[in-house]
Amino acid sequence: MNVMTRLAPDAALIERDFAVPDIRCAGCISKLEQGLVRDARIKTARVNFTEKRVHLSCTADADMPDLLGAFTSLGFEAHPIGEGPREVDAEAASSRELLRAVAVAGFAMMNIMLLSVSVWSGAAGVTRDLFHWLSAMIALPTIAYAGRPFFRSAWRALRHGHTNMDVPISIGVSLATALSLYETATHGPHAYFDSAVMLLFFLLCGRWLDSVMRDRARGGVTALLRNMGTGAMVLQGDGKTQWVDATQLQPGMVMLVAAGERLAADGVIVLGATRIDLSLLTGESAPQQASIDDVVHAGTLNMESPVRVRVTAAGTDTAIADIARLMGEASQGKSRYVRIADRAARLYAPAVHSLALAAFAGWMIAGAGWHEALLIAVAVLIITCPCALGLAVPAAQIVAAGALMKRGVLIKDGSALERMAEVDRALIDKTGTLTLGRPVASNLHEIAPDHQALLLALAQASRHPLSAALTRDLGALGVSPAAIEAAQETPGFGMAAVWKGRPVTLGRPQGADAGSELATELCIEDAPVATVRFADALRPDALPAIAALQALGVDAMILSGDRTAAVAPVARTLGLTALTGLSPQDKLSAIGRQAAAGHKVLMIGDGLNDGPALAAGHASMAPGSASDVGKNASDCIFLGDRLMPVADTIRMARQTQAVVRQNFMLAIGYNVIAVPLAFAGIVTPLIAAIAMSGSSLIVVGNALRLKRTLT
Repeated sequence: MNVMTRLAPDAALIERDFAVPDIRCAGCISKLEQGLVRDARIKTARVNFTEKRVHLSCTADADMPDLLGAFTSLGFEAHPIGEGPREVDAEAASSRELLRAVAVAGFAMMNIMLLSVSVWSGAAGVTRDLFHWLSAMIALPTIAYAGRPFFRSAWRALRHGHTNMDVPISIGVSLATALSLYETATHGPHAYFDSAVMLLFFLLCGRWLDSVMRDRARGGVTALLRNMGTGAMVLQGDGKTQWVDATQLQPGMVMLVAAGERLAADGVIVLGATRIDLSLLTGESAPQQASIDDVVHAGTLNMESPVRVRVTAAGTDTAIADIARLMGEASQGKSRYVRIADRAARLYAPAVHSLALAAFAGWMIAGAGWHEALLIAVAVLIITCPCALGLAVPAAQIVAAGALMKRGVLIKDGSALERMAEVDRALIDKTGTLTLGRPVASNLHEIAPDHQALLLALAQASRHPLSAALTRDLGALGVSPAAIEAAQETPGFGMAAVWKGRPVTLGRPQGADAGSELATELCIEDAPVATVRFADALRPDALPAIAALQALGVDAMILSGDRTAAVAPVARTLGLTALTGLSPQDKLSAIGRQAAAGHKVLMIGDGLNDGPALAAGHASMAPGSASDVGKNASDCIFLGDRLMPVADTIRMARQTQAVVRQNFMLAIGYNVIAVPLAFAGIVTPLIAAIAMSGSSLIVVGNALRLKRTLT
């Protein structure tokens, strides 16, 4: 099902989405957003930097070849989303290619450095030439293979009259390799194969680290749509039934939905009664009663009894498809977030080209030969290589992500740490986030032991979620089940059995707790003898975690789809204000209001209904127990029953940003010292490569200090 092409608000326009794997930096974003709209048929272009996607609003007469041509004219390869497998495979293939290139360059670099030791130790004549040729045999295929990500990008940019940061990298590597071959062929004393391969290795490391973090940021919409039923048995006019795929369902059709089956379309119940798991849309932990004329939605789960549902909306018109659309649109809001490294790299290519050209021309004018002038220009290109700049952000993010992982926090997107460092307002879902998301029997100590044994026997035979909770809690108390006979479960009514010759039931309470979704009643011969009440317990450290957030200057409040009565006790306990009964769109609007007031919002939620809000927040987190959609839509996932990892993540994020700033100062300081030396001809290409590598190691070493932040 393609949800990515639809009518725009202006009926004369259509909206299309494209995967563009080669979006690398702020310059790419600017080039696409400004260049695409020069085509009169394209009205707006918005880049999603995290997902490497471009969203276009264009006129109806813009056909696909024309739109793809607009990307090609700017030097980018694009794939239409929803029109083939390439959209799924392109980015994964790019990451695999980078990893293979890192491995090849690293292996070759180590071998060439071993060969270079002999040359550095004074080998001369035929021996030196032999080691140079052996180095060439290793370096040439390595550079041709591992340098492809840079060479392809540089060629596309130059072919369309543009430049990017891969152009000077490609020129530096190519010139160093060509000069090395010339030196080897003419029996020269120096060759720089080790410099060229080392340069590629460190550049590839930076790009791959960045790719690893970015790959974790995609897939939320796909995971959400997996919750759709794949199809339904549809009642035909002659009374027969036929399986119809979800994409072929039409309004007016009548679906036969069995117990335990997910709905494939929105509709209205026309026959039967059941309980529906609505956590998809509302976040409610307890299933809700649904009967004739009640509205039900695609993706929700029929818990108890078969029902007939008349389809009212299918495909892209369903509520779950609307949530997917909201997630996509909300994440577009982050597409203009430009990281410090990308802003700095925007000026890199023209500055380096100018420096290298000035060095070459200056030395030629000063009377040096072309060979010496070219060596100095290559040294300038190598020593100004943005390895330290490229590693400044991903190195710190990788170290921070590793430290947080030991604390039970998984960071999916490195740029999320930058946003997390800025948050000053936390909006937290209740069910499954502030609470554990599972019902816990709260009054078992009030129930007689023989009744506990009977409760366990009946609960073990039931499929109801409260029965499962009761089985778990009674088992933890060491209770043994009573002996019962003729156990039978009636959907919507509960369990019935015979105990010691007397009829017993376990089901909906009839007394003071009548109507409660979090209570069940044990009756013997129709007389109530015990009522078990359940509560969704708070996470054990919820109160100190909220206090830790406040100590960090982050104010918190509750956003919940639950009823006010269910949320109020939690809000009172934690001392938080709460907005209740919210739909996904309501939560999205609440975040929008906070953002409009100047707040940087951290959204914390777990359900499918939280997906759009998680995507819209300045940063977002989800517990490990969250739905697949909640986990995919969030930036970070915290594991276990504790809430304190939220505060730990914010503290680590702020320290990470401080280290990133330090890394940039180190990288800038390195260039301030090294570039004049290279320009003056004091630094050879080999020394330039070593200096460049040393600056990268300093940046990585500084990033490793983050390991001590949470200790």
